[in-house]
Amino acid sequence: MIIVDNEHVELSTKYGPMRTHIFRPVVPGKYPGIVFYSEIFQVTAPIRRMAAMLAGHGYVVAVPEIYHEFEPAGTVLQYDQAGSDRGNSLKTEKELASYDEDARAVLDHLKSRADCTGRLGAMGICIGGHLAFRAAMNADVRGTACFYATDIHTAGLGKGGDDSLARAKDIRGELVMVWGRQDPHIPLAGRMQVHARLDDVETRYSWHEVNGAHAFMRDEGPRYDAELALRLYGLVFDFFHRRLGAGDEVA
Repeated sequence: MIIVDNEHVELSTKYGPMRTHIFRPVVPGKYPGIVFYSEIFQVTAPIRRMAAMLAGHGYVVAVPEIYHEFEPAGTVLQYDQAGSDRGNSLKTEKELASYDEDARAVLDHLKSRADCTGRLGAMGICIGGHLAFRAAMNADVRGTACFYATDIHTAGLGKGGDDSLARAKDIRGELVMVWGRQDPHIPLAGRMQVHARLDDVETRYSWHEVNGAHAFMRDEGPRYDAELALRLYGLVFDFFHRRLGAGDEVA
């Protein structure tokens, strides 16, 4: 599917305007919408390629700049120590309420688009996996894929921490949770804490642990696992197609 990947919109939030990058099929029609959350580095080249992959399978994909109240629009942090330090600092400087308002703003934008069916999903990697988990607490999110979601087990998202595990009971859609066994950021004990909570609140979810390091989906750097990524893309596309349905594209 041919896609357009050079659009963006500026969405209003109480914490300032939020640039959100839109990836969508060129073929006219209506398509399900997915809010896709980046790593701490914002909308990097690997994130763009992942968003394009999603859009190419028949989705309108919206990628917000998660640190919009701190960085100028269009800022991309580098995959180096300085970029990592900045991203990790902002992760806990940002208000939790701002993360949640951002999610609602993107979801409302997707629902309002003429090219969206109104059936909504969420996906994210790293901090984005945690943000997708929180986006799933919105009742209109039908399916969510979380890849190696950081800080859920430590309640370490946002200024003063988060209540994500406590609010897992608010998730009404279905989850796909993917973890790397060799990921030092989410050790076995942390993964099992999340697993137990999802069971406790009877969340509808599937759980996938693979032999991968942190950031194994990012197609830059030594931790990328192309074969594993390809297999998991297939799992995600099957999941979103089942939960969100297909677009009614017009040839």
